[in-house]
Amino acid sequence: MSKFYITTAIPYVNASPHIGFALELVQTDVLARYHRQTGDDVFFLTGTDENSLKNVQAAEKLGLTTPALCDKNSAVFKSLKDVLNLSFDEFIRTTEERHFKGAHKLWSACRKEDIYKKKYKGFYCVGCEVFYLEKDLVDGKCPEHYKEPEIVEEENYFFKLSNYQDRLLKLIESDEYKITPKTRKNEIVSFIKMGLEDFSISRSVERAHGWGVPVPGDTTQIMYVWFDALANYLTAVDYASGGEKFKKYWPADLHVIGKGITRFHAVYWPAMLLSAGMPLPKELFVHGYINVSGEKMSKSLGNVVDPLELVKKYGTDPVRYYLLKQIHPVEDSDFSYEQFEEVYNADLANGIGNLVSRTANMIEKSQLQVTCDVLRVASDELRVNQKVDQAVKEFKFNEALQEIKNQITAADQLIDQAKPWALVKSDIVKAEAVLSEVAGRIVNIAGQLKPFLPETAEKILKTFEAQNIVKPPESLFPRI
Repeated sequence: MSKFYITTAIPYVNASPHIGFALELVQTDVLARYHRQTGDDVFFLTGTDENSLKNVQAAEKLGLTTPALCDKNSAVFKSLKDVLNLSFDEFIRTTEERHFKGAHKLWSACRKEDIYKKKYKGFYCVGCEVFYLEKDLVDGKCPEHYKEPEIVEEENYFFKLSNYQDRLLKLIESDEYKITPKTRKNEIVSFIKMGLEDFSISRSVERAHGWGVPVPGDTTQIMYVWFDALANYLTAVDYASGGEKFKKYWPADLHVIGKGITRFHAVYWPAMLLSAGMPLPKELFVHGYINVSGEKMSKSLGNVVDPLELVKKYGTDPVRYYLLKQIHPVEDSDFSYEQFEEVYNADLANGIGNLVSRTANMIEKSQLQVTCDVLRVASDELRVNQKVDQAVKEFKFNEALQEIKNQITAADQLIDQAKPWALVKSDIVKAEAVLSEVAGRIVNIAGQLKPFLPETAEKILKTFEAQNIVKPPESLFPRI
């Protein structure tokens, strides 16, 4: 049994979750479920990033204390476990004591010559929690949030990123630290080759409003949120105490993140770990954004689609299906309710839902002795199973579901061609054989759907794996 430690990024809690983070959670959940199905010892981590100036400012606007806002919104993020049927093993909050201790340990473990203090003046975007060079701005504005940054001047600690330029380039080019897709890898390689500049890893207590992880040995400074946030991947597996969980699961096998924070995970994070003498994660998978009318979805732009409302309206598995099938795994994709309902009706109501319903109804009405003959599944169908496996391993969730959709279509065609409802009157043995094969195909399809639509797969298997096949109590996906 191999261990498989997989993580999502941890979002700020200045507002409720949006569907962009739901995409990341569901993608990560599919991978975690898939690896469990193959027998791996999986540890799936998510959580919330609470030590941000954004959170402080959001709390002030709402007339709340920062701890009260963090408690309120982190609970909403944690509730996504039930809303989206997620299988995460641990939920880390960066306000926890174990996180503070672990972040302190990581800072102290970094080589002394890699951390130094100096005065600095620069363009700072609170939305990104990052300093930008003037050349990185677009028309004088943050390229991510389209707002003019603040000009900030103060004395901070810096990390000597320039010390790790050559090592990082070698690690990433050789895929020792693998970045998927290659387009993101190429962007990072190009960025490193342009020359790495040291970056600020602390903020004054005044500017941080006293909120965050204190710098060890300096009461005037708070750790830069990205230094402490990245440490969550360590602190959640008992890095502070060097416990059994840490020994068992570190290094992480896969970080799943959105494209806006690639640089932090592909450059800053491995450099920090190298400085601390720690083994590096094995792979970074970067997904794209979900847009609305071609515009990036974000809390600050006010065009957010709420995953909780979406699930309330359509159900968990339809939302999971749309995110995995219709949203491209690595490129930006557009969301619309109209498209959602089209996909729901075409693929779920008229697809797997109709196949299961019509087959179960025929079996019940004919009262034939039908068994789920998985052995009758044709060899080309089993090759499709391998294609699904390969697609999941390559993070091509949309292609995996397309292969499964093709199997659903093939099973429907088999029914249409063999006409078992007519065979019941003329050749009962053949009718039983046809329906047994269709039932076997459905069981095979349900097994492949488990990581993607776990609740639906379970309902199908309960119906068709029974000794006496029963009609589902209700339609899996009623048409909209």
